[in-house]
Amino acid sequence: MASIYKNASRAAEDSDLSDSSVSDEEQSSGTVRADTSSDASADEGAQVPTTTRLQQLPTELRNRILMLTSRGVSFRHRHLLTDLHSLLPHTFKDTKLDTKSSNNYNSALNSLADLHSCNYVFFLEGRKNGQDLYLWLAKAPNGPTIKFHVSNVHTMAELGFGGNVLKGGRGVVVFDKSFDENLTGAGTGKENVALIREMLRGVFCVPSKGVRGMKPFIDRVIGIYGLDNKIWVRVYEIREGSKDNVEDKLQDESNVKLVEVGPRFVLTPIVILEGSFGGPVIFENKLYVSPNMVRREVRMKKSSRYAQRTIDRGEHVRKIRGLGLNTGAERKRSSMDNKTLFG
Repeated sequence: MASIYKNASRAAEDSDLSDSSVSDEEQSSGTVRADTSSDASADEGAQVPTTTRLQQLPTELRNRILMLTSRGVSFRHRHLLTDLHSLLPHTFKDTKLDTKSSNNYNSALNSLADLHSCNYVFFLEGRKNGQDLYLWLAKAPNGPTIKFHVSNVHTMAELGFGGNVLKGGRGVVVFDKSFDENLTGAGTGKENVALIREMLRGVFCVPSKGVRGMKPFIDRVIGIYGLDNKIWVRVYEIREGSKDNVEDKLQDESNVKLVEVGPRFVLTPIVILEGSFGGPVIFENKLYVSPNMVRREVRMKKSSRYAQRTIDRGEHVRKIRGLGLNTGAERKRSSMDNKTLFG
């Protein structure tokens, strides 16, 4: 019995030792987990500023432009849109918008932009059977919207420009200092000039990535200038001369020249709206004269010329009558007249 009791007590002691060792191991593992969690939390706390800094960086906006025209545009206006679509790879060209009034632009164009995943709308509106062309440049769906009058339009094939660029390439957009000086001096204001610049930059600046069919080349310059309270747009090719030595080519800066590619056109800002194709008016150009007024002045000038000629003719008749010269009466034949002598 004593031996049995000793064996049982030894087994109980062994079990107690094993339980205590397991509990110690659990405690030790718990402390290790706590330490690792605290270290991990400390590491996470050290990494929080980096992630926050990364989150605070502005994300790259991949702009996509919806380009379309209205009914009634001329062939030159249609070719202008085709040239711009070929120069800007991040654009989507849609069919003509068939609507009767400009009141439907807000719903129709915003829905088209949403359908094609576009955040800018480049809409050319033709008036007077293609005589007048207006550009609606809007940021969908919340605005703003800028309305321009487009004049002096020349396409690529019209003037036969000597430049040639790669289809799908990118360009450098350059705003000349005359852009700020002339538009600000015309009463546009610095805020409105900055808004116009930002809208034009969103259209003509091609994103560096995320554009289908884009080539990794920068071979053109899009120049935007200001003159006579208008915006002049020109497109040039960056052309390098032919030299055999590469080092001389890099050292000689005069070897690079600009050759115009086209198209070229002039924009006159008319009005800026707060919303997308609607909303309150932010800015209105007081110096803008509509083409209808210009044509009216030409007609009035022509009619004034005709009126002056009528007045001069009447004064000439009155002067002759005052002198007693009656040119309308028949003269009496003399006795020596040929018809009287010879019948």
